[in-house]
Amino acid sequence: MREKKWQKPLPWLMIVALLALWEICVRAFNIPLYVLPGPVDVLSALFANFSTLFSHALVTSSEAALGMLIALALGLLLGVAMDAFPLVRRCLYPILVVTQTVPMIVLAPILIIYLGFGMAPKILTVVLMCFFPVAVNFTDGMAQVGQGYVNLVRSYGASRAQVYKLVKLPAALPPLFSGLRVAATYSISGAVVGEWIGSQSGLGYYLLRVKESYMLDRVFACVLVIIALSLLMNGIVRLCQYIFLPFLRRAKG
Repeated sequence: MREKKWQKPLPWLMIVALLALWEICVRAFNIPLYVLPGPVDVLSALFANFSTLFSHALVTSSEAALGMLIALALGLLLGVAMDAFPLVRRCLYPILVVTQTVPMIVLAPILIIYLGFGMAPKILTVVLMCFFPVAVNFTDGMAQVGQGYVNLVRSYGASRAQVYKLVKLPAALPPLFSGLRVAATYSISGAVVGEWIGSQSGLGYYLLRVKESYMLDRVFACVLVIIALSLLMNGIVRLCQYIFLPFLRRAKG
């Protein structure tokens, strides 16, 4: 059933109502700033510390972007390998699933021990968080291609590489972008987790610093920036999908 036009703004109205209720409760009960800041206090802290938050956000964004690109490259390579060689899929797929059961907050200190306190452990943390949805969605997308399409291009003399170029890779692009949207949301969180453990810059470092000083208005402002960056990364992936997959755009139209 299609959503009616008057229903579209309802989620935004609900968010505004919850924020207003939050602000009213904070003012009515005179809750101290170090216990719970109101939305107005959070916005004030955001604008007052915008330059500092922006510099830390650049560091976190660069770590997330590099990690995403590496995860995409590895996901494409491993996805093709698992689809082309069933033995590789049987060997590696269970390992990929097991890696997702280990909390990243546990792996991050180990990565810092081996790689130091630079950008490398943060980027690797992002790669480990983003690689699984990219590789799995891409592999499943190629596996779901109908054998009839493959047989058709082979009947015209297509090689194995041409089968992937003409049939399997194009068919796997929509699932790939679905995995990328999930990974894009994870990327900022992965970078922040890496910065929590050991860093001299980034939103994770800033978040720990203001938390230890009980500056909760700045904590919430930092969280707001993290949410905005996660949505921005997701939006960039959606924009790329809109540009590179015009047939989906026509189908929705």
